[in-house]
Amino acid sequence: MGWTALFLAPLAVFALAGSPTRPIRAATRLWAHGILFGLRRLVGLNYVEEGREHIPAEPCLIVANHQSAWETLAFLVLVPDVAIIAKRELLAIPVVGWFLRRSPMIIIDRANGTQALRTMIDGCQAAVASGRSVLIFPEGTRGEMADPVRFKRGVELLYGRLGLPVVPVAVNSGLFWPGGGPARAGTVVVSYLATLDRNLPTAEFLRATEGAIDRELDRWRPAIAGA
Repeated sequence: MGWTALFLAPLAVFALAGSPTRPIRAATRLWAHGILFGLRRLVGLNYVEEGREHIPAEPCLIVANHQSAWETLAFLVLVPDVAIIAKRELLAIPVVGWFLRRSPMIIIDRANGTQALRTMIDGCQAAVASGRSVLIFPEGTRGEMADPVRFKRGVELLYGRLGLPVVPVAVNSGLFWPGGGPARAGTVVVSYLATLDRNLPTAEFLRATEGAIDRELDRWRPAIAGA
């Protein structure tokens, strides 16, 4: 909380300056760097990346599983210029919510159904037009390591509209920072998987992306079963 409070002064300066996007995005990344540093030093929670060479130089659609609050903030650092599709509830976080809205993230209200999909697609198209990649957590909420990966409605529409190559990403953060529990020491693995083509039929895209992430998570599921 003390680290976050330090961003009150920059918030005031940026607000008076008309909320310039690039400095706000840089400040948001700095905040996320600080949180990751604190988790590493105070808790012993570190991370490693695997397969980063799969991220293309051009904009892409990054599709990741969601197990923890960790990846929500970590991807601000891992893929610095990414546009993250995030739920509206994040804006309620003091100070941080102001920065996230203006980074800009793509904020959707899941209760709005069709309008949320329209907002998501419009925001993603604008991000891609500016040269940014898009990140979505298509499970819609945090999942458990043992659960199969299943996407909510919407990601297939996004795939069809954006026409981008897809990078599936498997994250095992739930082993060390489960929902509703405290973070603990360990090393989160962020595994970037082989890029999928931009022109797959919808059903094949869903099957291939869910399957790739699910198979990668099988690396850690035996430890859960034996616990």
